[in-house]
Amino acid sequence: MSKLYTPVKLGRYELTHRVALAPMTRLRTIQPGDIPSPMMADFYGQRASEGGLVIIEGTSISITARSYLGAASFYHDGQTEGWKAVADAIHAKGGVAFMQLIHGGRQSHVEMTGGVDPVAPSVVPFEGVALTKDGFVPASPHRALAIEEIPGIIEEFRVAAQRAKDAGFDGVELHGANGYLVDQFIQDGTNKREDAYGGPIENRVRFLKEAVEALISVWGADRVGVRISPSGEWGGISDSDPEATFSYVAKFLDQYGLAYLHVIEPRIKGDSTLHEGHPVVASQYLRPSFSGPIISAGGFDREGAQAIVESGVADIVAFGRIFASNPDLPYRLEHDLPLTPYKREFFWGGTEVGYTDYPVAGHTEKAA
Repeated sequence: MSKLYTPVKLGRYELTHRVALAPMTRLRTIQPGDIPSPMMADFYGQRASEGGLVIIEGTSISITARSYLGAASFYHDGQTEGWKAVADAIHAKGGVAFMQLIHGGRQSHVEMTGGVDPVAPSVVPFEGVALTKDGFVPASPHRALAIEEIPGIIEEFRVAAQRAKDAGFDGVELHGANGYLVDQFIQDGTNKREDAYGGPIENRVRFLKEAVEALISVWGADRVGVRISPSGEWGGISDSDPEATFSYVAKFLDQYGLAYLHVIEPRIKGDSTLHEGHPVVASQYLRPSFSGPIISAGGFDREGAQAIVESGVADIVAFGRIFASNPDLPYRLEHDLPLTPYKREFFWGGTEVGYTDYPVAGHTEKAA
């Protein structure tokens, strides 16, 4: 049996297998108010399994942190019951539920932020988009955060973490990837500050440090994870030396004893192999710097996932698109069963079609 289907310890939890559901923005909250919908509870419950890790899609910590209409958030009491239903659905199947917390930073629009300009570490030209009632539109001009504003955002992370705990989740993941606010502070292509939060990497990780410590203050380190994307370009992100930057980030985070480090890889091909020299995956060069569990994500197929776990470079593999169309993915992978193809047109927004109507193995129904 492949190691992918064997138990592993994740912080204070014992997982029975190493196939995790990756966080995926699916834009199915009820508007207005970003209320978690019943079909979201169905979606996550369907994909939960005994001792399996489920990571909830990026959940904005405040109205000013939002980027996409219909995306998840958790900053007001009216959202609590919906999130409790999601946590309950995962726990009913024996799953472990972590909520990913996010601040979009400059990837936003004034219609999503309550009318205020999006914020970032620095003002750097940006041609990205946000999603409003008019569809995907160019992001609004952003402004640089004043240093005295930063503690307020850190407090929003802490409050959102407490809300997740009160709603019955098992832990939280800090979204430090994909060019959103935490990532904007880490990488020198978007962080041009000259104060305590900019310049050398020791300063550029200060925002990350404070956000992580805020989450730990609520949960304890062994129920907090962090997601990073060393190879990512989404959101106009860039760094002059990503391998050095993220090796430092991994080593810095290792001191806390976190539940895990979640690494978004370049898209993996099934015939990829690990080799000396330039790494196929970022986790390969991060492994010496982080002693805890590493979750790798990035278009893995069955063979690639088994290979990276067998190699020891990663401990768990998170799947997104193929988990979206295969609710019982851990079972299908373990038994080498055919996979239902995903349908991209149903990824972002819509009804239950292409969301909660995919069959499990043994069923004859086809996805709509």
